[in-house]
Amino acid sequence: MKNIGSPSFSRRSFIRTSALAGGGMLIGFNLFQACKPEATPPVDISQLNFNDFNAFIKIADNGMVTIFSPNPEIGQGVKTAMPMLIAEELDVAWENVHVVQGALDTKNFTRQVAGGSQSIRQGWEPLRQTGATARQMLINAAAAKWGVDSSECKTENGVIIHANGDRLGYGEVVKEAAALKVPENITLKDPKDFKIIGTDASNVDVDKIITGKPLFGLDYKEEGMMYAVVLRPPAFGKKIADYDDTDAKAISGVQEVIKFGDKIAVLAKDTWTAMKGRNALKANWTSDAKLENTEEHDKILTDLLNGKEFKTLRADGDVNKAFAAADKIVERTYESPFLPHNCMEPMNFFADVSAEKVRLVGPIQTPERTASRVAELLERDVNDISVEMTRMGGGFGRRLYGDFALEAAEISKIAQKPVQVIYSREDDMSAGIYRPSIKYKISASIKDDKITGYHLKEASVNSNMYGLIPNFFPAGAIENYQVDVASYDSNITTGAWRAPYTNFLSFAEQSFFDEIAEILEEDRIKLRLDLLQKVKGTTDERIQYSPERLEKVIQVAVDKSGWGNAKEGVYQGFSAYYCHNTHVAEVADVVLENDIPVVKKVTCVVDCGIVVNPLGAKNQIEGGVIDGVGHAMYGDFSFKNGEPQDKNFNTYRLIRINETPEVETHFIESDIAPTGLGEPTLPPAGAAVANAIKAAKGIRLYKQPFIKHMKAKAPLG
Repeated sequence: MKNIGSPSFSRRSFIRTSALAGGGMLIGFNLFQACKPEATPPVDISQLNFNDFNAFIKIADNGMVTIFSPNPEIGQGVKTAMPMLIAEELDVAWENVHVVQGALDTKNFTRQVAGGSQSIRQGWEPLRQTGATARQMLINAAAAKWGVDSSECKTENGVIIHANGDRLGYGEVVKEAAALKVPENITLKDPKDFKIIGTDASNVDVDKIITGKPLFGLDYKEEGMMYAVVLRPPAFGKKIADYDDTDAKAISGVQEVIKFGDKIAVLAKDTWTAMKGRNALKANWTSDAKLENTEEHDKILTDLLNGKEFKTLRADGDVNKAFAAADKIVERTYESPFLPHNCMEPMNFFADVSAEKVRLVGPIQTPERTASRVAELLERDVNDISVEMTRMGGGFGRRLYGDFALEAAEISKIAQKPVQVIYSREDDMSAGIYRPSIKYKISASIKDDKITGYHLKEASVNSNMYGLIPNFFPAGAIENYQVDVASYDSNITTGAWRAPYTNFLSFAEQSFFDEIAEILEEDRIKLRLDLLQKVKGTTDERIQYSPERLEKVIQVAVDKSGWGNAKEGVYQGFSAYYCHNTHVAEVADVVLENDIPVVKKVTCVVDCGIVVNPLGAKNQIEGGVIDGVGHAMYGDFSFKNGEPQDKNFNTYRLIRINETPEVETHFIESDIAPTGLGEPTLPPAGAAVANAIKAAKGIRLYKQPFIKHMKAKAPLG
């Protein structure tokens, strides 16, 4: 597989949506209309390039196929997997396919977003429909050429074959096919006939990645481009009072110093000179807002949990009545810190703002939203804004926000030059946006050794869990069930962080169920399975998970991990969770080395529907597990007087290579459409490790990071 760049191309496709019984959307493509309902088919075929077949496909005379991948690539593998969907139904050999990153095109594409583990799920039917429709049009063109009925023809690896043995390559009829009427009622392949979907495909960019070829935002360069490094307020709540740029301008190579808002940009021909210029700036800061501290956040969140000002997201039965009648009430509080995203590639973006147009290039998860924000900032028509997407060295939610792109656009407008904004690691960690600090208080009422009530309270900095999350397990499994939320408005910027909210909630809930099982002296697996039995056959359409699918991953995880039969000295912890439409169960194996818990292995069982690219899927699963283990064990971040206390990896602890556990992955075979995979394996990891540590050390953990709070509870080693 090769990547051949990102040329401009004609995109014509159509999107239709209809409501499903469960409230979802069915999305389908028709080739020669735009991806918007109001669009009309083009009538001037001469506007098409000779080999441009539609918005996603170009076919050369020699049969080589170029497929454009519309969604941003942040390492989740969609640049490989999405074209696989098209190639499968187009019926071409994967080795004859080139993949190109598409640019933002709001007229012809839809949902060009990397977020929520939704790219493959949303693209599953539309992209296959695209390939299948193109294939049928090629068949129709060949049939017309032969003067036969199209039903007498079939395709195989980019060749149309008539029943009498006549053959035509796709490239020989693509011009005629592109001029044909778009057929309706296309039939998609039965999954049993897949040749590409379900087979391992190497990342289409792998050769360029391992040989250091330019792919990422930091690699982007243009003639006459300036590098900009920005001095930002040193603390949340501070603003610039005055500054002196004399020393900065005296540095050889510094071209310009620009103040914009409460920030100062230093422009130079290279990054290092710009950084030196930024470091030479002298600035005084003032504050007209509260400078916040982690200790204050801790008290504020505790007070919120103990208060009465909540918004109820779901309430089944009567928890107060259940608690009043209980034989016993179990109540536990779980606490998490802020966390930065720490993408391998720090934030960066290129902008060239001119009177005619605004060109943006760089790593962004939300190109359409970013184009709209830049248009608003610059007071320009959004049609003046173009966005080209580079590959991203990580995203995890940080690149949803585009604040760095807005900086680049504003600086370019003032400087009247093309500019690339570059963040240092310190900039990246101190400028926001963070996973919010959260506390959960979970209470359960026990009557006759059964859970009769469950009350979850969340207190979060800035925002609360999404409305869907209260409909995840154990919703529907406990008759009296309530979820309440409260939040504190902070000037510290927070936002989505890989598997938002569930990344910590899973640890809290799955740890809580383990402890309930201990209190009831009941098998922890049986406790979960018994609860799932109560959900089977439910008519509650709010329930998001499948009890049958969750039950299956639990059973397979127990079997594949050797649960209950671990070798001497190996302590196991269990966790199961549903999020991003995917069901996951994990078992962590922990050993004690010098009395310190070490995670040696995680067995992970995943039901994500049909697996498009098993090789890429395993990479996502393993990465999610390791990310979940690492941040639960080590991730910590705090503020003092509004200033982040960690600004680089010399003080901020990440999991190290020698600490990463083996991850053994098992998929549940399925004929169900694919669900999310970039995020779902992260949330259960923390609970599986915490429950294993309890088995190993007898320490029940309620706070992250584990290493810090294990030391606080009982000295190790």
